[in-house]
Amino acid sequence: MAGPPFQTVLVANRGEIAVRILRTCRDLGIETVAVFSEADRNALHVRLADRAEPLGPAPAAESYLRAEVLLEAARRSGAQAVHPGFGFLSENAAFARAVEEAGLRFIGPPAQAMSLMGDKLAARRAMREAGVPVIPGTLEPLDSAEEAVEAAAGIGFPVMLKAAAGGGGKGIRVVRRPEELEAAFRTASQEAANAFGDGRMYLERFLDHPRHIEVQILGDRGGRVRALGERECSVQRRHQKLVEECPAPGLRPEERRALAEAAEAAGRAVGYSSAGTVEFLYQDGDFWFLEMNTRLQVEHGVTEMVFGLDLVEWMIRIAAGESLEGLDPVPRGHALEVRLNAEDPANGFLPATGRIEGLRLPAGPGVRVDGALEAGLEIGPWYDSMLGKILAWGEDREQARRRLARALEELKVTGLPTTGPFARAVLEHPDFAAGRVDTGWLERQVEEGGLPGPAPAELLEAAALAAAVYRHRRGRRRAADPAAPGGGALPAGSPWVLAARPSPWNPLGGPS
Repeated sequence: MAGPPFQTVLVANRGEIAVRILRTCRDLGIETVAVFSEADRNALHVRLADRAEPLGPAPAAESYLRAEVLLEAARRSGAQAVHPGFGFLSENAAFARAVEEAGLRFIGPPAQAMSLMGDKLAARRAMREAGVPVIPGTLEPLDSAEEAVEAAAGIGFPVMLKAAAGGGGKGIRVVRRPEELEAAFRTASQEAANAFGDGRMYLERFLDHPRHIEVQILGDRGGRVRALGERECSVQRRHQKLVEECPAPGLRPEERRALAEAAEAAGRAVGYSSAGTVEFLYQDGDFWFLEMNTRLQVEHGVTEMVFGLDLVEWMIRIAAGESLEGLDPVPRGHALEVRLNAEDPANGFLPATGRIEGLRLPAGPGVRVDGALEAGLEIGPWYDSMLGKILAWGEDREQARRRLARALEELKVTGLPTTGPFARAVLEHPDFAAGRVDTGWLERQVEEGGLPGPAPAELLEAAALAAAVYRHRRGRRRAADPAAPGGGALPAGSPWVLAARPSPWNPLGGPS
C-alpha cells in the first residue's frame, strides 16, 4: 500500500498501549490524536501525539469509557480512524458500531464478531458448530442455582462456574462439591452482574492441571485468516497473567498445527478481521476452546519478536482494506514477557499508588520495553495497575529466559513497589526453567513457599540496623578523609532518615 493507510488516527486509550500505537503510527507517517483525562493531562502518551483532546475527570467512567465524548474528539480532530488499544472500550461492540456509523474506521474486528465472541455461551455454540473442540459443559445460561446443581451432576465434579459475559477473572468459581454450588452461584452471579451488567452463568468441566495456550490470528476483510504461532500464558495469579512466551514450550509439531488450524477455523466461523486471539486450555495432549479476545492482546509483543511483524501496523492496514494474501512469516527463536505491575507482592499483590521517584529501564541485546514509564510519574487509583512490559528474545528459550532475568535485574523503580523482583524469581525457578508449569502453578508455589513470601519483621529490623551502621561509618570515613571518593565532611548535625518498608526482595525499601 503506497503512502500511509490513514492521514490521522485517534488513539482511544492511555498509558503503555497508547504509546505503543502512537509509535507505529509515527513509523507509518500517520498523524496522531491522543485523548486524556484530567489525571493524564501531562502523561507521556499526550506529549508524544501530534494533538491531544480532553475527555473529562479522572474516573474512567467519566472519561475513557464515554463513547460519545471519544467520537466528538475524533470529529474535532479530523481523524479518519480510531484505534481502541486494549481494555476500556476495545471489545465494546456498540462502540465499534458507533465509530463506523460516524463515518470513521474502527481499527479492530467487526462489531458482529465482537458481539458473538463477547458472549461466552454464544461463542461456545459457534465453536462447536465450526468443529473447534469445546470443554464439556452447558451451552445455555443457567437461570438458578438449582439448575446449576442439576447440570453439574451430569458434567461431574469438580466444575468451573463462569460468567457468560465475563472477562478478567471476574465471575469465576471452582466448585468441588455439590453442597458448595448454590452459594458459589449466588456470589459469582452477583459479581458478574456488578462487573458486566449481566449475571448469567454457565458450567464447564474443571481441568485440574491445564496449561493456558493461545493462538494469535490476523484476519482481513476478504475472509482470509492466518495463525501466527501460539503463546504460553500459564503463569497466572487469580486468572491474571504474569509471564507470557512464544512459542509454547514442549508441544509436538502436530499439536502446534492442530492449534493453528482450530484458531483459523474459529476466526473464519465468525467472519473475523483484524488482530485477535483464540485461547485454549491444554492438558495431557488434548486442547479445548476457552474464549476469543477480539482485540490486541497485552502480550502481542512476544509474537512480534518471533515472527518479525508489527501487529499494530497490520491492524491499521487491514482496517484500510489491505489483504493478507502472501503473508507467510517464518518464526525464529523464542520470546518471553513479564508484566510490570504497580503491586506489592509482599502484601497480597495489592495495587500500589504513589510517585515514581527514580527509574532505570533495562536495555541490551534482545531486550524490549513497552511502557509509558518515566521518573516523576504519578500512579493513582483510577486505572489498571499495569505499568508496562519487559520482553526478551533469544535464539532459544533458555537464552530468552536468561536475557529477561538479566533485564529484570537491571530494572530499578523507586517510589512504589512493583512485581518486577517477583517476576524475576519466577523466571529463575527450576520448574519454570524446565517448562513445568500449569495455570495453578504460581499460586501453589506461593502457598507452599516455593517462591518468596513476606520478609519477617526481625529480618527487616536487622537489615535496617546494618544499613544504619554502614551509613554512619561511611560518613565518618568521608569526614576524616575528604580526598576519598565521595569524601567531604558531612555538615554538623546533618539529619538522615532510614525508611524500612516490608518487601521480600528488598527489605530496606530501595529499588523494587
